[in-house]
Amino acid sequence: MSFRVAVVGCGRMGKLHARVFGEMDQSELACVVDANPTTARAVGKQRHCQALSDPVEAVPLVDAAVIAVPTRYHLAAAEPFLRAGKSVLIEKPLALDAETGRQIVELAHASGATVQVGHTERFNPAVVAMQEHNIFPKFIEAHRISPFTFRSADVGVVLDMMIHDIDLVLMLAGGAVTDIRAVGVNVLGAAEDICNARVAFDNGCVANITASRLAIKTERKMRIFSEQIYMSVDFDKKVGIIIDKTDNLDLIQMAREMDADDLAELAESVDYTKLLKVQELVVDESTEPLRRQAEAFRRTVVDGAPPVVSATDGLAALEVAGDIIESLKAHHWDGQTSSRRGFDVINPGN
Repeated sequence: MSFRVAVVGCGRMGKLHARVFGEMDQSELACVVDANPTTARAVGKQRHCQALSDPVEAVPLVDAAVIAVPTRYHLAAAEPFLRAGKSVLIEKPLALDAETGRQIVELAHASGATVQVGHTERFNPAVVAMQEHNIFPKFIEAHRISPFTFRSADVGVVLDMMIHDIDLVLMLAGGAVTDIRAVGVNVLGAAEDICNARVAFDNGCVANITASRLAIKTERKMRIFSEQIYMSVDFDKKVGIIIDKTDNLDLIQMAREMDADDLAELAESVDYTKLLKVQELVVDESTEPLRRQAEAFRRTVVDGAPPVVSATDGLAALEVAGDIIESLKAHHWDGQTSSRRGFDVINPGN
């Protein structure tokens, strides 16, 4: 069965989606849409498909659409398709705020259309491999930092970058959020460019999430601690390690049978890391994440498979992101007695 898709928004991500759907078997890139007709024509010519400037024109031509416009336009771009009962893949975050996100969810429910949210990190082969292990986290530490890219400047770092790890943390923790504490700094504009958030869950799990778009290097790492397993994953390099308590029972038993002085004597002669049995995460990099995501979207629309990242999942991540932003705005920079809260725009000219 042919699967006809429109890509709405011909910026960086839209061009990538157009390439992926244009190359997929059993799918047809029917058209691309962009408010700038010149941009739409250029991408349409490159991908040998029709170029349009209004999403409404694309609705009768397709079975589904990819929404890759700037975040503030997600609802407007998706609405014509959803009202027609046609499913959409919406780039992350689902919307600019939770209220708008809920409107998208309600539109989908009313028409029976499916929304998949483009949290592409779910399709990172390292994340796919990570999910194959039965792990119940008690503590999660995530770092996502990079130099400034000059993209997604319409939102702060929480909605731009941290949203990926918020989604992964919610997936892994599996509980309800009970407390959020955050601190952030803005440097280049009114929105935060650096943020750290501590998120607590009702099942005892705690996550510490850091994001920065003002770093001098790129790093996307997560460390997961449970009672049974420690896992460290590098999403950028697509590698990871696992240390399972069961595989290291001999070392644990030896340590428990020795007192502190006996253990101290081993410091001169024994390398602890050599005693550990470390398992490498088995990662399958045969398919790029964006292609995995596109194939999952097709299965949802054509075969009725549940979306990997549903509108509800996207809304949950958006709600937590909103709470993090509100928390960092309320942070007492100089202590509880200070009236200075949140952050102020730094203006070097003044």
